[in-house]
Amino acid sequence: MMMKKLAIWGLTGLFFCSCATTRKIEDDRLQIRFLDEYVIDKDLKIDNTKVGGLSGIDYKDGSYYFIVDTPSDARFYQAEIKLSANKIDTVNFKKTVMIEKTAEFFKDHTLDPEAIRFLPEENQVYISSEGSINNQKDPSVFILDESGNFKDAFEIPQHFTAQGEQKPRHNGVFEGLAQSYDGNGFWVATELPLEKDGPKPKLFPTKSFTRITYFDKDIKKATNQFAYRLDGISKIPWMYFAVNGVTELLEYKEGNFLVLERAYSAGHGSHSNTVKIFDVDTKRATNILEKESLKKASFSPARKRLVFDFKSVKDQLTDKIIDNIEGMCFGPKLENGKQSLLLISDNNFNSFGRQLTQLILMEIDFKE
Repeated sequence: MMMKKLAIWGLTGLFFCSCATTRKIEDDRLQIRFLDEYVIDKDLKIDNTKVGGLSGIDYKDGSYYFIVDTPSDARFYQAEIKLSANKIDTVNFKKTVMIEKTAEFFKDHTLDPEAIRFLPEENQVYISSEGSINNQKDPSVFILDESGNFKDAFEIPQHFTAQGEQKPRHNGVFEGLAQSYDGNGFWVATELPLEKDGPKPKLFPTKSFTRITYFDKDIKKATNQFAYRLDGISKIPWMYFAVNGVTELLEYKEGNFLVLERAYSAGHGSHSNTVKIFDVDTKRATNILEKESLKKASFSPARKRLVFDFKSVKDQLTDKIIDNIEGMCFGPKLENGKQSLLLISDNNFNSFGRQLTQLILMEIDFKE
């Protein structure tokens, strides 16, 4: 009888999954093609630090920058990646930059770095951090110099604060960070909905809207924000834990983004992740910055189109593992003149079981 119940539950879950997740590829505006995977050695060390927990990646002027997702020994790396014939030839970590944790700012803001963007014209590094909501520590977007010294920070809207009435979710706040297309600001993606905005994604369809916020670089304040509806959970969580949220974004044209969603369902071992890339258009999206709650509010969310599902290339990945892919950046132009896209996975230093630090190379063909 128990096996029969489990079978029925499984079939029910599959039915819900078909309704809650996006499956159809819509690549009329752009196409993404997988090119290569490079797995970074889990025992690699540089400057007496272990390379791992890489949750963000950026590329500027021939160099790559990786942020390490750890409150202790907070740091980022500078590296060189050589591409040859649409493959990743070599990866060479050149430099470790420790983040100045003694700055007054970090006494009130827990360091939990998630994304990194380097602006060479300013010699400054912009980093998003989730903070620690359960410990009343706000999320943040802060600025460092090239040596890791604290310079400044953005003023965040009240609804993202740890004590805010909208109640941001612990480990579900500032995750993705993208420089705006015009270079005048930054877009910051919240991984999960605020509690007052709606539920976390489930196996069945939910109205799970997260907020993506624009910060003006000069005044260091938020001036725009749009709602983005998350996909549901794709796999039945046999160990009763599942999550799906935004882990990264890039603005490739004004008001148009690539958004990376990463879902995790416990109980599938090294095959617990579902990772997708969406093409997002905000042309008709409402500015929701002043809306206290989205549950009963009237607004138009951004439009999303699925352009790549990593499930389609899992057979080409190491041990068919789609790992915890969290970082994404535009790389150099490929030999055929098309735009490269690089992604990185956070292996959590293998603290939850076997994970890989996957560096993924892809090609984007923009149709418009």
